[in-house]
Amino acid sequence: MSEALRRLLAETSDHPVITPHLGVLTLHFQLYGCDDIKSKRRTFAPMRAVWGKEPDLAVVETGDLDALDRATWSIAALGTSTQLIQQRLDQVEKAIEQRIDAPVLDVQREML
Repeated sequence: MSEALRRLLAETSDHPVITPHLGVLTLHFQLYGCDDIKSKRRTFAPMRAVWGKEPDLAVVETGDLDALDRATWSIAALGTSTQLIQQRLDQVEKAIEQRIDAPVLDVQREML
């Protein structure tokens, strides 16, 4: 072990340790009138365009990739506390239900 590494390990940090928390919101949608994958992607374009650019969120289609009558999307939120993540996911869920033109069949939440 190098001397520099020994000094770094021996130093006490003045910075508090922040444990990140992760929450995952999974939404299952029912689709009507999608004739091809292109029209399906157009329906969900705001998912990536709006929430995909948020610094604390990651948005991805996680299931039913080739199905034309349903879609599954997951939103992961990273934060400093479980309560803040719950509030953030509540906001995102309400906004998605208002903005995406597809009924939500099922919602799952997981805190990691």
